[in-house]
Amino acid sequence: MDKTQLLKSLKQEAFSKDIINAFSKVKRENFIPDNLKNRAYEDTALPIGEGQTISQPYTIATMLSLLNLKKGQKVLEIGSGCGYVLALISDIVGTKGKVYGVEIVKSLAERSRINLSEYSNIKVYHGNGSKGLIEKSPFDRIIISAALEEIPTELIGQLKERGIIVAPIGSQYEQTLTSFQKINNELELREEIPGFVFVPFVNSNPN
Repeated sequence: MDKTQLLKSLKQEAFSKDIINAFSKVKRENFIPDNLKNRAYEDTALPIGEGQTISQPYTIATMLSLLNLKKGQKVLEIGSGCGYVLALISDIVGTKGKVYGVEIVKSLAERSRINLSEYSNIKVYHGNGSKGLIEKSPFDRIIISAALEEIPTELIGQLKERGIIVAPIGSQYEQTLTSFQKINNELELREEIPGFVFVPFVNSNPN
């Protein structure tokens, strides 16, 4: 599958124009290892080292759709990996938006900073994602790109009132992409889409 075919496939799934445009502009090949660049536009997850993956484009598009991103928003990604999703979000929220990533694997955090060096509205931090990024909060949107059983309490506190958080919730074997909205300081379920598999959320001291 090449880029044209991938974009056609995403259009057939009726994703928004903003999401399709972001996938069109951001070069996935810039975020994966050299030996896999010929597979950049396959609609599948690919390894990026340290036991981590760059998610399947369809999966990412689904999460972005659940986030309901708007221009100018401040967005946090937990488990930002190689930085590909951050780049897509940056394109959707625009130059007045602000995008932050927290990645627990130091080498991936460092590599993603290089991958994203041309983006003035993205900053990547090396740290424990369950703690969020208190100094930049509150956020309009939070996306968690690793499997977990429940949303960490500290992240709920860093989400704006009426803000949206999206995460793969479930066991280590299968998760449901779940969208919550913060209403009166509590998370209310908005939407669930079952049948996904993510790498597990790492909740320990960063390495």
